[in-house]
Amino acid sequence: MKKVLVVLVALLAMVAFVSGVVAQGKEAEKPAAAADKPKADKPKAPKALKVTGTVAAYEAGKTITLKAKDKELAFDIAADAKVKGKVKEGAKVTVKYKKDGDKMVATAISVAVAKKPKAAKKEK
Repeated sequence: MKKVLVVLVALLAMVAFVSGVVAQGKEAEKPAAAADKPKADKPKAPKALKVTGTVAAYEAGKTITLKAKDKELAFDIAADAKVKGKVKEGAKVTVKYKKDGDKMVATAISVAVAKKPKAAKKEK
């Protein structure tokens, strides 16, 4: 009886190892096929960044400087930048930009709309 049990355990162990090797072999084939194909090196698109602050200086179509969190940030303005609202010194704006080397290039500028105080309800 002990011999039968030992043989059965040995057979089960062999089946377990063989099935693991077969499964591993199939998995290994897929990445190898993918490795044969050269990867297309796509340049990563620059991540769009955003900052909100007060306009310290503005030259339409050229540059904008913001005061944001105790520092000044200077941006070049892209030729195709979208400008929403009237930009002027002292206005609160949000600038979407991308980094181009060591420069920051504004791709969109939007002026924050000042909230109007709610009028008191009229009594009849």
